[in-house]
Amino acid sequence: MADEDPPQGVLLSGEGNVAVRIKLEREARGWSTNALSDRMNEAGFEMNPSAVWRIENGKRRINLDETIGFAEVFGLDLRNLVGPPQLAAKARAMELIDEILDAFRATQRANMAFTEARDALDAYLTEHPDVREEADVMVSNAMAEEASKTMLKMHGPPPGDTDSVGEA
Repeated sequence: MADEDPPQGVLLSGEGNVAVRIKLEREARGWSTNALSDRMNEAGFEMNPSAVWRIENGKRRINLDETIGFAEVFGLDLRNLVGPPQLAAKARAMELIDEILDAFRATQRANMAFTEARDALDAYLTEHPDVREEADVMVSNAMAEEASKTMLKMHGPPPGDTDSVGEA
């Protein structure tokens, strides 16, 4: 069973991912276990062909230094090497996933900043009710204007709208 291809679509653990990826990357380059072993040794990571085969086939564990060496030899980001093989083999998919996660984190930080700013304004307006109505209108108008600018950037002007063409 260890000699069979790994099941596609199964998310393995980090070490299992690395073993699968090493074999995929080696084969994609047309390298033998000897050639990969030679490249690892040239890069300063002691590795014999038998060790490469045993790692690829789950007969031997891989340590962190060796994992770093394989990533270096293959020219891969370490995170890409340890990721799920069916995604990590598609480097662009991993890049796009990273972009989505970065954007999500930025959105979370922005939501927190918005909530804190809104809470601070509400606390101030509670102490100064005489300006509440004017402040609420100002905030609503400014937010509506920003939302309109964003929609215009994302989708362009509405059909038949000639007033927005030069804006943004």
